Amino acid sequence: MTIDTPYILSQIFTIIMYVFLAITYLSKSKRTIVFISFLAIACNAIAFILLNAWTGLGVCIIDLLRNAYLLLAEKKYGESKKITKRDVIFLIIVYLAMIAVSIPTYEGFLSLFSVFASAVYTFSIWQKSTKVYKGLGIPVGILWITYNAYIRSIFGVTLESILLVFSIIGFVRELKGGNKKKVKK
Repeated sequence: MTIDTPYILSQIFTIIMYVFLAITYLSKSKRTIVFISFLAIACNAIAFILLNAWTGLGVCIIDLLRNAYLLLAEKKYGESKKITKRDVIFLIIVYLAMIAVSIPTYEGFLSLFSVFASAVYTFSIWQKSTKVYKGLGIPVGILWITYNAYIRSIFGVTLESILLVFSIIGFVRELKGGNKKKVKK
């Protein structure tokens, strides 16, 4: 690993991305989570270009399209509390796109950890519950730590580890908040 200008810039974009992601784990609105996540993914895509992490970049492109669709669909159809046929078709299309992107960019099993992380994240954001999003943030964090170690992103590993703590805190807060609501009724 050479610490040159592209590497340093990649780490700066990685830092910005993780600031955005930390905010999502403390957000209560799904729309806010998806929008801020969109900004984070854009920063991550730039970092992956600078690191020559092509599988990660491919996944970022799919993730950007996924989040754009989620934002537009919510605006057009409104926020639904139920999973619809349209939601299921959307999930299948996203997963097929991830598979398609991973084939030409495959560089070994560890390169697929970005795909695994994005697949779990996609499932979490596809759900109608912020509790599921925050709970699945834990395995997503572990998968991203592994991928960042594979591409030798020092700040990726470090900040994803910190984000993992945020996701655990957010999930615990969500669980405690859900328990308080049940007790009050």
